[in-house]
Amino acid sequence: MDDIQHAVEKYEEIQQLLSESSFTVSNHKEINYGLQFSVKTSTWSGLVRIYQNKKGAVRVDLSQLDQSDAAATVRSFIQTGKDVSSEDVFSNDKKEIPPQRKNVGAEKIRLPMIGSDESGKGDYFGPLVVACVYADYKIAKQLVDVGAIDSKALSDTQITKIARSIKSICVDRFAVVEIMPERYNQMYDDLKKEKKTLNDMLAWAHAKAIESLLEKVDCQTAVVDKFCNESLVLGKLQEKGQQLNVIQVHRAESYIAVAAASIVARERFITKLGKLGKEYGVQLPKGASEKVIQVAQQLISENNEGVITKVAKAHFKTTQAVSS
Repeated sequence: MDDIQHAVEKYEEIQQLLSESSFTVSNHKEINYGLQFSVKTSTWSGLVRIYQNKKGAVRVDLSQLDQSDAAATVRSFIQTGKDVSSEDVFSNDKKEIPPQRKNVGAEKIRLPMIGSDESGKGDYFGPLVVACVYADYKIAKQLVDVGAIDSKALSDTQITKIARSIKSICVDRFAVVEIMPERYNQMYDDLKKEKKTLNDMLAWAHAKAIESLLEKVDCQTAVVDKFCNESLVLGKLQEKGQQLNVIQVHRAESYIAVAAASIVARERFITKLGKLGKEYGVQLPKGASEKVIQVAQQLISENNEGVITKVAKAHFKTTQAVSS
């Protein structure tokens, strides 16, 4: 142990720092040229390694941490020895992002903000859901504490639990728009006739959710995961929404407000998918796998081909596979 004493001292320093900030730090174990330990919250865990060379110099390796908000906070504490500013704690993207309006100078995306995200876009069965969540600095800290991260990194059970906490924290500060399959298919057909695309439906749903939330909160900025040009979403917004600075970025779930929105949207999708399955006496699987095709074929055999428009997004290539 003496040959990695400096690494142990660094571990003890990090342990004290993180333990004071609601993280649980495990005991360390020795590895080649150093030691490693885990850092946890109730819904997240990551691995940190500390290496010590022959001269006693210590290096902290954070490469095993993921890109979640919890991991970003751990990095910040270890690298700076203190909490960071709101835009750094709640975003992993340190670039300056130009706002949508040309007459506003480039700036970092700062809290407060509205985060908007969708769920069900890639799932054959079930609705398309868009949710948005408002977060100021106080709310954002609470969202981190309950484990709000990108919903894709969570199980259905975790999503249900964390969504309940988010709704409790964000009473009257979130909004949800759902488009059930029958309506979805009609909207898609109408858009197709107008030579428009699914992006127009997504933009409308994001805009409707944002507008609904703006009836409850006052906010200047909305962050949306990038799927089209900002002008498409902005063009769907009504008078109040037209005053927003709408910013679309890739991996927008790195912002805590968007991560929370992704969980709220996924929880609503899971709930509606389950209810739809019960209505037809079958468990509807997520995604667009071979299992999905089998269940769709079963539904047709028990009902008729028209059932697809009531339970699924009929324009998916999956529909062709079901019919073949």
